[in-house]
Amino acid sequence: MLSSNMEDTLLLDVGGTFIKTSDGREIPVDSNADITSIADSFTSAIGDFCRKASSAPSIRHGIGVAIPGPFDYSHGIFLMTHKYASVKGMDFRTIAEIPECVELRFAHDVNCMLAGEISCGNGQGFDRVALVTLGTGLGFSMYIDGRILKKESGSPLVSIFSLPYKDGVLEDYASKRGIMNYYVSKVGETVSVKEIAERAYLGDRAAQAAFDMAGSVVAETVATILKDYGIECLLFGGQISRSFSLMESAVRDGLAGVPSLKSVNIISDFSNATFKGLETLMR
Repeated sequence: MLSSNMEDTLLLDVGGTFIKTSDGREIPVDSNADITSIADSFTSAIGDFCRKASSAPSIRHGIGVAIPGPFDYSHGIFLMTHKYASVKGMDFRTIAEIPECVELRFAHDVNCMLAGEISCGNGQGFDRVALVTLGTGLGFSMYIDGRILKKESGSPLVSIFSLPYKDGVLEDYASKRGIMNYYVSKVGETVSVKEIAERAYLGDRAAQAAFDMAGSVVAETVATILKDYGIECLLFGGQISRSFSLMESAVRDGLAGVPSLKSVNIISDFSNATFKGLETLMR
């Protein structure tokens, strides 16, 4: 396990465009770049910490990493093809030039966010909680009677992003690209999800419809899963969920037939939930 002394521990939240650190930094990373570029981003994030660890070998130093899958969480090996493809099959320690004196632990980023909300967020007080993350991609995880449901690999037990939906998969509709594609199909203009949200708040009907679509798609898909597992609380995280109020009505309408569901809410802390959960999972 990682040291309980947080001065000796660094936590990373690895995304496709940024590496966020528990000491408040955001390091840009291009997950579609070559090995050298990706390695440079990681060494920028952890270089100082590793040098500190190497200079004080008698003190335990550890790095906890929240990262999406596919990933070998036991051995720290990249398995993704949709991003970080250039480092597929390589181990994190080698890429980031982490000395052997530094302990490493890995966990799925969505599992981490859910763990954070269970321990000190809007999942507290419930025995059965599910989390949907909406952003560049679509994530899902569940907590049942004291444990997060995981595959042997460490990824969430139930995955929804690749479920067949219409002429593609669910993530083609409930994600950044899904909302943007819907909006451009209605108005012929390509703008960011943030801009679409701002327009929706100002009364743009096509922009509001894009969020309604995403909310309906998610609710339609997860309703059966929530019923099967008796989920009491459903949380929404990820950057798009910061605009959850725009899709809330569609989500609640789509989940009206889930008898066990008592609460539908956003996560309590968009900035730190993943770090809080990672810290919990690393103990």
